[in-house]
Amino acid sequence: LRERGRSLRGQLRVLEAEASDLELRFYLGALQLPNRTHPAVPVGDQSQARLLEVAGEKPVFDFKPKGHLELGEGLDIIRQKRLSHVSGHRSYYLCGAGALLQHALVTFTLRKLLSKGFLPMTVPDLLRGAVFEGCGVQPSANPSPVYTIDPARFEDLCLAGTSEVGIAGYFMDHAVQLQDLPVRVVCSSTCYRAETDTGREPWGLYRVHQFTKVEMFGVTAAERGTESEELLEEFLGLQKEIFSELGLHYRVLDMPTEELGLPAYRKFDIEAWMPGRGKFGEISSASNCTDYQSRRLNIMYSGEGGQLRHAHTVS
Repeated sequence: LRERGRSLRGQLRVLEAEASDLELRFYLGALQLPNRTHPAVPVGDQSQARLLEVAGEKPVFDFKPKGHLELGEGLDIIRQKRLSHVSGHRSYYLCGAGALLQHALVTFTLRKLLSKGFLPMTVPDLLRGAVFEGCGVQPSANPSPVYTIDPARFEDLCLAGTSEVGIAGYFMDHAVQLQDLPVRVVCSSTCYRAETDTGREPWGLYRVHQFTKVEMFGVTAAERGTESEELLEEFLGLQKEIFSELGLHYRVLDMPTEELGLPAYRKFDIEAWMPGRGKFGEISSASNCTDYQSRRLNIMYSGEGGQLRHAHTVS
């Protein structure tokens, strides 16, 4: 019996190692599973995006318009030249009116959203990998869109590419009361993105590695099953209001399946006309992630009778 016990222990050690390896493989595979997709979402790549609305008038010039970088450098409010020895590729300085313009845009947007009942928040820029994975961002992807801090000094810390990750982390392992939903959060933060596919546009303040962004994030219930869709429409309406007040010519797109990323059930992009580039460029988006992020991050709400259910998130 003792010999048999030793043999069984040896077999168990082998099986436990195999089980651990299988669990890791299935866990990593599960992290790559996307959310479900809204039935109205177009199927295909970027070319299949559905045009929903065009707002404002396209500016007409009797001359060839300059790009924002040429204008900015001429006015000495943007500097992007001769920075390889300072901060590397795709970096920039904003000076004088350029810096004031950025602050003015952030302040304008924050005031607009605060008047709509949004909760202002500041969040950490450095977050654990599990929070990124819970939001549907994969720091370990190759190439990775995320900057990872040297693990020899700080284990498992990454720089956030959007404050959505930090806000979602705030609600992680947390339950909100039904009567307090929806919770609408606004956050202005510095965003850090690797942006590996930038060879086609080597200059300009477009697809840069670091920028300031105002983020809207919502946590809502799922009692009727339509709450997150309604909040998505509300967020989209607020973005349109902001860009219309800024006098922009823009279009709203219902993004196709290949452009949704992992967490989005449905996503609307807003693209503004950029005269210097001679085409539209994305300036914002709004996504309904349903319960995809909340199931991974354990974001709950206390419903009727105190029953805990997974919330829905919108960003």
